[in-house]
Amino acid sequence: MPDPAEAVEMQAALVRLRRSSGLPVVFGGLLHETSRLRIAHVSGALTAALHGLGISAGNGLGGKSIALSRPCAVTDYHVSRHISHEYDAAVSAEGLRSVLAVPVVVRRRVRGVLYGALRRPVALGDRVFDAAVAAARDVEQALVVRDEVQELLACAREPIADSGCWEEVRQIHTELRALASQVVDPGLRETILGVCGRLSGATVAPEGAVETAPPPVALSPRELDVLACVASGATNSTTAERLGLRPETVKGYLRGAMRKLGAHTRLEAVVAARRAGMLP
Repeated sequence: MPDPAEAVEMQAALVRLRRSSGLPVVFGGLLHETSRLRIAHVSGALTAALHGLGISAGNGLGGKSIALSRPCAVTDYHVSRHISHEYDAAVSAEGLRSVLAVPVVVRRRVRGVLYGALRRPVALGDRVFDAAVAAARDVEQALVVRDEVQELLACAREPIADSGCWEEVRQIHTELRALASQVVDPGLRETILGVCGRLSGATVAPEGAVETAPPPVALSPRELDVLACVASGATNSTTAERLGLRPETVKGYLRGAMRKLGAHTRLEAVVAARRAGMLP
């Protein structure tokens, strides 16, 4: 079963597709099994015929799109000889004629399908196809980010065996903070930042040493994002690329963090942030 939170990305993509393409009916869903999809999101429908419809690979227009892993379209669904007709009843109940289906493909595997349709038999133009493909790419990118986040969270939750693992912990922390800003789902974003907080507070003092944390410093989330990238050895340009910022903006955040931490160099800022428990 796909993560229910992924529905947020699919719903948002369908809203954008309907707005950008002008199609009166859009719908779609994610695969529940290796080769089966269930229509979970419908916009512009007059009936409930499409909602919950299960689509198998190879069957109908969406099933053909899944099997071929590419966009497919028909000008008049009911008389098309290029698809099978297992779902004619639902399509007829909604009065759909011209239909397109675009697969959502992540790491060479179809993860979902976006549909758009008209209630008249008209050939769909390039503008509509481009809008549908762009919407599918948005979902693909969101799912890639979610996959990376889940993998990193799984690594972060593994017990830390010894101090030799800290470089990996710090790298995971940096990557999670960079990905958090790309996540639409607020619940997942809070989970990511919560794990980052636990990683930051999990530093181990040398045996026999007594840690004395300096007074807390209030860095902004973006200042901390930049400092986490700097701590991993990233340059300003690399940091900007990771966080989707301009290099000048990165410099501004870094200067702000250094000023708050009382640091004169990047290294001093990183050391001060680690001592304050803001970085692992």
